[in-house]
This record gives sequence, structure tokens and C-alpha cells, in this order.
Amino acid sequence: MPQAAPLVILECLVAGTSHRDNLAQHEPQLQLNQSLELRRESDSTFDDWAVQVHTLPEAGAVWLGYLPEGRNETVARLLDAGKRITARLTHKSWEDDWLYLNIEVLLHE
Repeated sequence: MPQAAPLVILECLVAGTSHRDNLAQHEPQLQLNQSLELRRESDSTFDDWAVQVHTLPEAGAVWLGYLPEGRNETVARLLDAGKRITARLTHKSWEDDWLYLNIEVLLHE
């Protein structure tokens, strides 16, 4: 039986890109439709549902930012439950010195 396509469960900006050191040097390597890794940050003092967004280890595992606060609880709960969730880069652009990254969050069977 063929593998089902992943379900898009969230479309959002990556929050906090302006706080990531050296992101400008890594931006040229970011490609549209690139797979991204989501990592739960359960010990965050700022957000109980914090989820980090990273490039994959083979792409250097660059920490890009976070899922936006207020839109991350469902994804955090699914990650906590052991579900396979990834993300995909759908748009990138510079707005002055801010790197605008838009992603789709994907739930896999």
C-alpha cells in the first residue's frame, strides 16, 4: 500500500528569526520545499508549548526560530505524544534585516 501524503496541520511564519545569531550566513542555503525538523522545548520559561524549527542535521542543523506562540499547542502536544511531525519551507524573503520564513507543518502517518 502506498505511503499517504503528509497532512498539512499548520501554515505559519517562523517566529524569532531576528534573534538567531548568524542566520544571514545560513539563509542562502535555505531552499523552498526543504524539509525542516521540529524539536519540542518543554523546559522553556517563556512558552509552555515551545517548538523549535531547525534545518535537518545533514543541512547543518541550523536553529531558525520557533513556531509562533499561541499557534503551537496542538503541534507540541502531538510531538509530546510521539507523532511524526516535520515542516517544509514554503517562502523566504528579507524585509530589511528580518528574515521572513513561512512553513507548512506536516503530520505523517
